[in-house]
Amino acid sequence: MARDKTAYSLVEVIFVVVFVGICAAIAVPRLNFAIISKYEAEAAAKKIVTDLRRTRRLAISDAANNSDGFALNMTGSSPFSGYEIVNLNTSTIIANGTFSIDSGISCTGGATFQFGPLGNLKAGSDTQLIVSNGGKSFAITIIPATGAIKCVEN
Repeated sequence: MARDKTAYSLVEVIFVVVFVGICAAIAVPRLNFAIISKYEAEAAAKKIVTDLRRTRRLAISDAANNSDGFALNMTGSSPFSGYEIVNLNTSTIIANGTFSIDSGISCTGGATFQFGPLGNLKAGSDTQLIVSNGGKSFAITIIPATGAIKCVEN
């Protein structure tokens, strides 16, 4: 009775694994990881915009109890290493209100963004923040009269 060969030998499997390993060793250094860092800047800018809008929303929603408003304060020296959301009435950081910025991302510009009970930017607050990494840069701008927040790629 004749037997059909249906499996691979150990030598064949080792040869394929070595071949795939050599191809990977050649391909990995050629990958463009700079693209990843560009998207990190975009993600960081969108996170900061979201938290600026959250700070503004807190100031509006708590207007009856808090006439001072809320602020988003950048932490560390420029480029900033993080930020926190602060209740200006009690000077306390709100729960889940402290955030860090990845070390590869450069965040420069304004350090304090204070929103009043009507959602407008309070006098003395900064109006712009620049987030950049890997050649990609985003300008976050706040319109003082309305508190509207815009994020534009430079």
